[in-house]
Amino acid sequence: MAQSPAVKIVALTALAMVAFAANSVLNRIALAEGEADALTYTGVRLASGALMLMVILAWRGARPGWGRMGGSMGGAFALFLYAIAFSYAYLDLAAGTGALLLFAAVQLGMLGWAIRQGDRPGVLEWAGFAVAVLFLVFLVLPGVTAPDPLGAVLMILAGLAWAVYTLIGRGSAAPLVDTGGNFLRCLPIALLLILPGLFVQTTSLAGWFYAIASGALASGLGYAIWYSVLPALERSTAAYVQLTVPAIAAAGGVVFIAEPLTLRLALCSIGILGGVALALWGADQRRREASRTHPTA
Repeated sequence: MAQSPAVKIVALTALAMVAFAANSVLNRIALAEGEADALTYTGVRLASGALMLMVILAWRGARPGWGRMGGSMGGAFALFLYAIAFSYAYLDLAAGTGALLLFAAVQLGMLGWAIRQGDRPGVLEWAGFAVAVLFLVFLVLPGVTAPDPLGAVLMILAGLAWAVYTLIGRGSAAPLVDTGGNFLRCLPIALLLILPGLFVQTTSLAGWFYAIASGALASGLGYAIWYSVLPALERSTAAYVQLTVPAIAAAGGVVFIAEPLTLRLALCSIGILGGVALALWGADQRRREASRTHPTA
C-alpha cells in the first residue's frame, strides 16, 4: 500500500529533526569520552558534510564544483564559526543542555535582528521573548546543576552564528545548493584542522566514525531531507517542529550517554521552548491579521 504524501512529509520531517538532534549526541559522545579532539572533530564533520552534499547535488543533476558554488563567503564563515564553537562547547556541556542553549540563541538572535530591522512584535511575541530569556538566564545561573559557563558561552556563540547563517540564506532560491557551496568553501580549512590530529593521533577510530556520521548523515543528509520537505510546510509549522530538537537531543543524551535529566534542565526546557513557541505563535497571528487587513492584490 502506497504512502500518502502527508504521511511521507511527516516521516521525513521527523527524520530531519532526529538528524539535527543527533549532531549534539554524536559530538558529546566523541568529545566527552575522549574519542576525538575538538579541532579534528570539527574538520572531519565539515569535510564529510561537504562530500555528502556534493554527492547529493551531483545525484540531483546540480553539477557542483568550485566554479559553480552557491552560497557566499559570509555564509561559509558563519557555518565554520558555528561548527567550531559547537564542538568546543560540547567538551563541557550535556547533549540536551547544549541543544537547548543552541536553539534558544538561534531563535532569540533572529528575533533580535528582526526587531533591529524595524519589525514591531506584538504583546504575545514580547511575552514569549521575555519568558524564554528569563528561563535562559535561570539555566546558566551559578548552581549545582548549572552548565559550565565557558561551554554555555561557546554554545550561545554557536547559536548566534547559526542565526547569522540562516539570515544570510533567507530567501535563497536553492537552499541546498547554497548549503553545499558553504560547506565546500569550508573544506580547505577543514582539511587543515584534520592534519594535526593525523600526526599526533588524537582521534580514535570511534571518534572518526562519530565525526563522519555527524557530518555526512546528521548534517549533510539531514539538511537534504529538511530542504526537501520545507516547501510543503507552512512557515509557522517549520518553526514549531524545530522545537522538538532539544527534547530529542536530551532524550538521546539520557539513552546513549547516561546523562542525568535534572529538574533545572526540565523546567528551563519547558520555559524556553514554551516562550519561543508563544513568540512564534504570536508572530504567526500578527502576520495573518496583517494579511487580512492589507491583502495583496
